Amino acid sequence: MSHPIVNSFKGGLVVSCQALEGEPFFGSDYMARFAISAEMGRAAGIRANTPTDIEAIKRVCKLPLIGLWKRNYADSSVYITPTLKEVDAVISAGADIVAMDATPRQRPGGIKLAELVHEVRARSKILLMADVSNVEEGLMAEQLGFDLISTTLSGYTSYSPQRKDPDFQLIADLSRQVAIPVLAEGRVRSPEQALRCLNEGAFAVVVGGAITRPQQITRYYADALSELQDNKAVTEK
Repeated sequence: MSHPIVNSFKGGLVVSCQALEGEPFFGSDYMARFAISAEMGRAAGIRANTPTDIEAIKRVCKLPLIGLWKRNYADSSVYITPTLKEVDAVISAGADIVAMDATPRQRPGGIKLAELVHEVRARSKILLMADVSNVEEGLMAEQLGFDLISTTLSGYTSYSPQRKDPDFQLIADLSRQVAIPVLAEGRVRSPEQALRCLNEGAFAVVVGGAITRPQQITRYYADALSELQDNKAVTEK
């Protein structure tokens, strides 16, 4: 039986409130305000990066929070909550669910994903979400005991499809093949795409940049307008 927090996501929108250093809205105060806005807009949950942002959001927002910590290590390309250190910090910050990279890629220090999950389970009852990039990774995550899966990393591993749109095929395939909830995440830019994700079998939909990154939203519109003008110019020649 699913956990009540997971059940609260069903059919809903999880808003990813994240900004990296160098972006205009980088900072915990900004992220907390985005989370408040998401709650006012009837989001079902929040996804947030770094213990600092998680703590700030939990102080002002009652929504369930999926927490992660993006950190780069020299010996690994895995950066979403890659080690036990990050997992512990995310839990301590107050996250209700911990999201972590669940790909088979080498992790920092050479620790295996199965070992990491075992260590986390030995010390905490925290819910775990597997960020995956293909069906095989989702199936393995279910076997390892993850509570839910997200398609976050489709297009962000060298061996997954590189698409401009959400990976609807992955959403559909995973939803049919695993018994745990599958969240659709990645490049969802419109309500129509979000609805299609649900129609393909997604338990819920995670949207980030299309809501909380104004520079990306602006670029999306600007690129569309430029493309239209370029097509017009070609047609008129």
